[in-house]
This record gives sequence, structure tokens and C-alpha cells, in this order.
Amino acid sequence: MAVAAELQPGEPILQVRDLATYFFTRKGVVRAVDGFDLHVKKGETLAIVGESGSGKTVAALSFLRLVPSPPGRIVSGQVYFQGKDLLQLKGGELRRVRGSGIALILQEPMSSLNPALTMGQQIMEAVELSQKKQGRAARDLALEMLRLVQIPAPESRFRSYPHELSGGMKQRVMIAMALACRPQILIADEPTASLDVTIQVQILELIKQLKEEVGTTVILISHDLGVVAEMADRVVVVYAGQVIETAGVKELFHQPVHPYTQGIVGSILQLKGGRRRLSVIPGQPPTPLNLPAGCRFHPRCVYAKEVCRHETPGYAPVPGAPGRWVRCHYPLLA
Repeated sequence: MAVAAELQPGEPILQVRDLATYFFTRKGVVRAVDGFDLHVKKGETLAIVGESGSGKTVAALSFLRLVPSPPGRIVSGQVYFQGKDLLQLKGGELRRVRGSGIALILQEPMSSLNPALTMGQQIMEAVELSQKKQGRAARDLALEMLRLVQIPAPESRFRSYPHELSGGMKQRVMIAMALACRPQILIADEPTASLDVTIQVQILELIKQLKEEVGTTVILISHDLGVVAEMADRVVVVYAGQVIETAGVKELFHQPVHPYTQGIVGSILQLKGGRRRLSVIPGQPPTPLNLPAGCRFHPRCVYAKEVCRHETPGYAPVPGAPGRWVRCHYPLLA
């Protein structure tokens, strides 16, 4: 299914269908992503949430075919961007999509920056590859990016090495490198995970501001529901490698449809409305080496019935709730 070249706000810019990425190890096959479906609308912020190990980051890496191989391999699915399936593109075509089409900010900036190069050199490299600018033009655009992400004294920081910057500064440099490519989609994987609270707020506000100024669509990967509530337009909930619920951010927090979503929303501390006992989801997430039969959440689900233990639920629209999808035999709105 082709995506129009000139998309309008609200139209799908990225569509992922039945994506599966496995890791083939000595202990067995790790089904890290196994039946992953989503679409992203132009101009929106889509949050992907789930516990650690649920497959969020592996899915994002799979979109751009950045999964290390071996041991990883994308075994099935389609990832449509601008009418093309990224999983079928050849080397040169795929490189043109990376950066200028879809840019990725990883959660640990120190592991993504080259310690032997200055900040300016690394941003200029991104500019040279994506914008085909050289010399003074590349340097000027790199400095413009540092100013855009509000780094003080950008001319001085241009000559700094990664170890000379704080965590917040390094994260800003990562954002600058991504935006230097003028991407249509920015994937931010836990962009504030290693930062203190005050810097977290600054980085999130920066992403919101840049989204408005540059017009980039944002995919935000997080396990922090507070960040999701503040940033997202829609939310995709991931459990054991699968998307199990999709909804608008307000609808998801006010009336979750999947029992797992109900559990994680109920675990949020409320500062208003009096004292309330926080909900707890019993048990532990399954290992992707040995996933349960039927619904993958059924061993932890208080609503599970016999069919949940044997039949895998499909991913389907929620009756009477336009725009909402769920993977559950007994959605809570039904």
C-alpha cells in the first residue's frame, strides 16, 4: 500500500505490518519482536511504551534495519515509508532514508558519540552525508544546529570532545546531529533516561519546540508514563514483542482497554484525589525464549479465561471506540 509523496498532517507517514525480529542464540530463538503493527501520522508524536525487554528498541532498530546480524534477523513483515518497503531496499536507497528520512536518537549518547572526534566534526559529518554540504557551508549548518538545540557558547562547544560535556549536553548534541539531516521522522529512544529531572524537562521541551519549528514527526520510545502523558498524541503499548493496544493519549489514560494497560496506568502515583492503593501486576513478563501459548499476558491477567490460555488473540479494532485497537479476547470496553 503506497504512501503519498506529499503527505498532509494526519496522513500515515510510516506503516509497520506484522514485523518479526528474532535473535538466534545458543540457548534458542529469542522472539524479541513478533507480530508488531503500528502506523504513524504525519506531524504527530507517537509514544511506544512497555516494560524493559518488551521489544520497543529492537522494533525501532528494525525499522531502519540496524539490528546486529548475527545473531539478529528480521524474519517477516513490512515497513512502509513514502510508498517503499524499507525491508526490501538495497544499500544505497536505505542509506538515503537513514538520517534524512528517519533519524534515530539512542538512549545512551556516550555510546553513540565517537570519543576521538569533536562535537563539530561529528555534526559536520552528518551534514556532509545527508545535506551534501562541504567545508564552510557544512560548518555553518553544524553551528546553526548547536544554536537550535540551545547549547551555550556553540563556537566553543563545537571544538569540545564528548568527555568534556555533561549528559544533558551530549543528548542535545545527539538531537542536533539527528536534526542536521532534516528528517521527516525522529525516533527518540528513551531520550531522558540517563538525565536528572531538571535536564529531562529541558530535553523534552526542546523536542516539543523543535517539532513545531522543524515540522518533524516524532516517535517517542519510553517506559515513563509521565513523559508519555506530557508528550504524546497517541500511544502504542507493547508487551512481549507485540503491540497489544493503540489509543489516543487521553483515551488510554482515562479508560484503558487491555488488562495490561489497565495495570500499568493503575500503577501511576496520583498526587490529587486523596489516597489510593497502587495496583500491582502479578508475576513477571515472559522470556522471549519461552513465550506462553495463547495470549502472552494470560499468566498475569486477572480476567483470563480458558480461551486465553490456548488461542492467540488477534489485533483488532475495539467495538464502539473508533481509532482504538487491542489484542485481547475480552477488551475492557466490550
